[in-house]
Amino acid sequence: MVAFFSSHQRSFPKTVKNLTLGTLAAILTTFPVNAAQRLVFIYGPINLSLGIDSLDTFARTGVVNRELADYMNLAGVNAEQKAEFREALSKRADINAVQLSRFLNTPTGEKILTQMGNLVSIQGGRNGKYALRGAMVQAALDPEEGLTLLNVLNHLAVNMQFNIEDIFQVAGYVELLGQATNEVVEEMRTLSSQIAQTETVPNFSNLPDIRQPGKYGVAPRRVIQLRDESRQQDFYVVLIQPQQWREGKTPVIIISHGLASRPEDFEERARQLASYGYLVALPQHPGSDFQQLESMLNGFSRELFKLNDFVDRPLDISYLIDELERRNDREFGGRLDLKNVGVMGHSFGGYGALAVAGATLDFNRLEEVCGQRIWGPNLSLVLQCRALDLPRKDYNFRDERVTSALVINPVTSVIFGAEGLSQVKIPVILGAGSSDPATPAVIEQLQAFVWINTDDKYFVLVQGQAHVNFSKLDASMKALLDSFPDLTIPKQDIMDQYGNALLVGFAEVYIAKNEAFRPFLTSAYGEYISQEPNTMYLVGSQAELPLSQLFNRLRASRIPPIFPRNIQPNN
Repeated sequence: MVAFFSSHQRSFPKTVKNLTLGTLAAILTTFPVNAAQRLVFIYGPINLSLGIDSLDTFARTGVVNRELADYMNLAGVNAEQKAEFREALSKRADINAVQLSRFLNTPTGEKILTQMGNLVSIQGGRNGKYALRGAMVQAALDPEEGLTLLNVLNHLAVNMQFNIEDIFQVAGYVELLGQATNEVVEEMRTLSSQIAQTETVPNFSNLPDIRQPGKYGVAPRRVIQLRDESRQQDFYVVLIQPQQWREGKTPVIIISHGLASRPEDFEERARQLASYGYLVALPQHPGSDFQQLESMLNGFSRELFKLNDFVDRPLDISYLIDELERRNDREFGGRLDLKNVGVMGHSFGGYGALAVAGATLDFNRLEEVCGQRIWGPNLSLVLQCRALDLPRKDYNFRDERVTSALVINPVTSVIFGAEGLSQVKIPVILGAGSSDPATPAVIEQLQAFVWINTDDKYFVLVQGQAHVNFSKLDASMKALLDSFPDLTIPKQDIMDQYGNALLVGFAEVYIAKNEAFRPFLTSAYGEYISQEPNTMYLVGSQAELPLSQLFNRLRASRIPPIFPRNIQPNN
């Protein structure tokens, strides 16, 4: 289940307590119930039910019988909402039933089902995850009706109940997180503007446009196969290097892909860096890449990602640096600077980048958050909470050769927490999106910005950025996204320009040690390249205190499980 948040101009869904039919439809669409008899709604001592036949008649003919009319009158439903509800009941999702079954049987799928089963349980209160899974798979197997809400209702074998108080709680979490995201966007807008007015910067129109390729050209890509015998780990690496070497030492950057992704997805960023004289290495992480996803969907694995990738990902990065050291004299004339390596990571790759930067795992924090019966709207918890299955010991992945990190949409809040991230003391730039459902900026990146213990840190927030590069999705995923009527896809050309500029500016200052590029890391430059509709706000460490104060105000006025801990600035 993925919920995409709209931009800051669009308000988030109203709480379920308003009893609008639109909210009822959202609940029904997400959580199947029993078609054999009636829908049961449990709210404290109140027990209400609604006949499935009433919904079936309404979905197929548009006729509202007396029983359903009573509910609609109670909800104050208008004609437009009735039409939306009817469409939701019959809307078909074209999902491969076998692959759906395989995903729902993975540890990740079961975590999601468990959360759903807390909200919609078997009548009497037992978690409804297995009944939900069976009904969804059977509906998807139906060649005529397919996976629709009504068809799922018709395939449930036991009576199910909606636990309305829990549903209210989750809906409230979504609304509160949405409000908080809007406030963070406004604060970033204000802070970046205020900081920009205090900065002394050159006329950017007179400087090179670092959104464009550099002068060194790009050589043909190379792919090398590696094997770390100590871990029995085989993986490949895509190498992108400049066509002409820059003077002196050649700076090196490693780019770590995210979950169910691949090195090739970041070749465009690598080519941009190579054109400025960098050697860029893009390692495969075989336990959590696109091939692992394909293995799961095709029945060759029962895991979306392998548990040990919490260990293997940072070790892959360190082993790659070892390998480049072995090859440096032979293949690169000794010109690679491997004592001053930058690491970029996206999502799960951001976890690996921060791990080699010094962040440590916090099992107490994991138990505190992951043990809650009802989770907030943070899909990355499904990933982060798997780390509880790791052997309990101190994991130290710090690689002293890594001297800076650029992380986009990283997972941070639970796996590392405040204590783990406070161990990061090298320059870091954190990128976040206001419309990211997988790693919500308020929870996953805003806190991390404050917790990371360095003065050389930057926070970038892009309005409408939604975690993934939509141009890299396959046809089936694009078709699924098209079914979300309120989803506004960010303009990828704008995202690319931001990525190109920030990567080059940060790398030049902190990897190549070129102070001439420091103006490109200012709020003023963020304003200069920012474009509608995906406005970008860039702030530095001077924003740490006001952003920590904002977070604590949000926490004080909202439900703690969404914002479970006050955050304190390091200085």
